[in-house]
Amino acid sequence: MGSNLYLGLVHHPVYDRRREVVTTAVTNFDIHDISRCARTFGLGGFFIITPLESQVELVERIIGHWRQGAGSVYNPTRKESLSLVRVSRSIDEADQEISRLHQKKAKRIATGASSYPDCIGYGDLRRLLKDRETPFFLLFGTGWGLTQEVKGSSDYVLAPIEGKGYNHLSVRSAVAIILDRLLGERIE
Repeated sequence: MGSNLYLGLVHHPVYDRRREVVTTAVTNFDIHDISRCARTFGLGGFFIITPLESQVELVERIIGHWRQGAGSVYNPTRKESLSLVRVSRSIDEADQEISRLHQKKAKRIATGASSYPDCIGYGDLRRLLKDRETPFFLLFGTGWGLTQEVKGSSDYVLAPIEGKGYNHLSVRSAVAIILDRLLGERIE
């Protein structure tokens, strides 16, 4: 068994710009870039979460090309990073898979660009992740972010990335920054 930290890229339930609950489309860039981050930082797995069958099929076709198809010969390092990708139809389905692998309930950590009451800081979460017996499931929202229900049902909500006034990172950028803050070598 690998790392006790897993990542979930949530396409539903998320908000759109009008704060309506929607399902967003999977993007090729997210699959490739986030899987490379997951591999770089040694995560246990990367779940793409979408209830839409057409999107599930798209993800499976993309990762199949790079894992078993012509892409696996053309670019073996991409094959390696994409080996961490799994597709789930819901957060609960992915959570159950992680909990089954570790035979222990995973702790959910929601992320977002806005402040949330009682957010956990990066240092505190880094300390929690040292508990190798407990699996952790780090959730990132697409669109305009995870719903309040997802955040409210999570064990923790991670403090947002604080920039210099502008706060609209791509999810790929946010994943890279957060994984570095949590798992990267600390240079003091």
